[in-house]
Amino acid sequence: MLTKYGIAVSPNIAIAPALVLGVEDFRIPNTFIDVNAADVEVERLRQAMKNVGEELAANEALAAEHMGKEYGAIFAAHLQLLRDPRLSQEIEKLIRESNHSPEHASTVVLRRYAKSLQQLGNQYLAERANDIFDLERSLLRHLLGEKREELSHLTAPVVVLAYDLTPSETAALDRKFVKAFVTEVGGSSSHTAILAGALEIPAIVGVGNFLTDVAGGETVIVDGDHGTIIIDPDKPTLESYKKKEARQQKIRLQLAACGEGLAETTDGIPISVLGNIEFPDEAVHACNRGADGIGLYRTEFLYMTGIREKTEDEHYSAYRKVIEAFGDRAVTIRTLDVGADKVPDSMRQVFRGVQNRELGLRSIRVSLEYVDLFKTQLRAILKAAVGGNVKLMFPLIGSLTELRQAKMILKDVIEDLEEEGESFARDVKVGMMVEVPSAALMASKFAKEVDFFSIGTNDLIQYVLAADRADPHVAKYYNPADPAVLLLIRGVVQAANNAGIPVTVCGQMGSDPKYLPLLIGMGLREVSVTPQAIPVLKDMIRKLSISDCEDIYQRVSELESARDADSLLKKEAAKYLHNENMELAMA
Repeated sequence: MLTKYGIAVSPNIAIAPALVLGVEDFRIPNTFIDVNAADVEVERLRQAMKNVGEELAANEALAAEHMGKEYGAIFAAHLQLLRDPRLSQEIEKLIRESNHSPEHASTVVLRRYAKSLQQLGNQYLAERANDIFDLERSLLRHLLGEKREELSHLTAPVVVLAYDLTPSETAALDRKFVKAFVTEVGGSSSHTAILAGALEIPAIVGVGNFLTDVAGGETVIVDGDHGTIIIDPDKPTLESYKKKEARQQKIRLQLAACGEGLAETTDGIPISVLGNIEFPDEAVHACNRGADGIGLYRTEFLYMTGIREKTEDEHYSAYRKVIEAFGDRAVTIRTLDVGADKVPDSMRQVFRGVQNRELGLRSIRVSLEYVDLFKTQLRAILKAAVGGNVKLMFPLIGSLTELRQAKMILKDVIEDLEEEGESFARDVKVGMMVEVPSAALMASKFAKEVDFFSIGTNDLIQYVLAADRADPHVAKYYNPADPAVLLLIRGVVQAANNAGIPVTVCGQMGSDPKYLPLLIGMGLREVSVTPQAIPVLKDMIRKLSISDCEDIYQRVSELESARDADSLLKKEAAKYLHNENMELAMA
């Protein structure tokens, strides 16, 4: 049994066989064999190794002839390893003595070799681990008869393990069979992490090197509440987690009732709890958990899946599904926000050569650069808004010029629709996300030109603190409770309140219960959060008073370090999250 730790980004517990991506492209159907089948299975292994050897020898000759001996040497190295008698002896020993299947035994032994190379401290030798992974793939291909199993065609439950998952890969995960995923890299606010929450798949990121410790088909426990992954658990640990899994399911069903109705503080002040969603189907989850509306409808999924741009009709259908689900409750649709860690397959060419995606072409700047793309989305939103309560929001606005350009393009779209005689909503409120420090500092100016603000804390924090939110190496610097971050948020809230426009926090900070009293104490009366967090926050709001929240904010504002602020906020939140349900939410 091996235990690893990472950053928990989507809660709940999952238990299933491992499927390792990027290294193992195959699903190993059986980990163990019948005790009487060892001779047959060993013979199957030997035949597969013979076939791989013939294939490698042919590739060596072909590469040497057409590209030069140095390229042929790549295959020669693989062949030398394959023909090392120690390799076949170790694999056969696992088959005969431990009843491992040839597929599983091969993976265990080759991963051990790869890990040994990675731990030698020599960069060149560490890179040779990739040669072993190539050999593993070839051997599995022959053992399994080339039965590759893509993520989109799974037929049994798995835990997906990968170096990383792109947002598009995450969005395409089949929730019926992918019970959880774990990655070696990534941060708590990366788009992949956000998607995991949207899909309600337990997930851990930023674990560091661990793929060489896992063989395909091994049982894996993913504890998405505490950021723990357990590989090949012993029987007591497995039974313990099965009981925890059942208990959590029961508690979450009980917790759902807390989301019903309006949430008011003990002194009668209503606090709106809106939902953040990524996919149209999530509208149902948000409704069922008691969302007062949608504060952030991310539309990137329309661009992240597939290799072609979606049509106006496809946009329209996706938006209508959410609008109809919420009736007269507000639905805030954010326009395209790609770039950084969100690069659609259909737009790879646009971002090719970009050195720093966080500071390069992304978000609203893409829309302003590719106006036809922008207009397609705006047309669909305005047409879908007929009969609904829709708000339109521009992301990552950094200057008044950008805002005015976006509004001018919107005006052009309205004029085009009028000339065409199309039915569309003419009274859609227009707002912006405040997630760039320049926008936060200029909030009083922006407040005169928009109908509402939404503070995107995920990006705001990383830009203020110069800490990439997807990089585990700087995760310790990324902290919502940093005094500089809180100062900017407070300034935006004051600017909005002075201008008489609504302001919401829609980043992951808003979904964390420990920050709720602080945000209310700053003057916020709306939060937009993940659907899972809605019942928890509504229950907490009903136990808070405005004066208590203002007192908490005042005490935090006097502190000079994020660590001290975190400690105080956690202690205060515990007063309102004392029962079993709330303990689960804070986990």
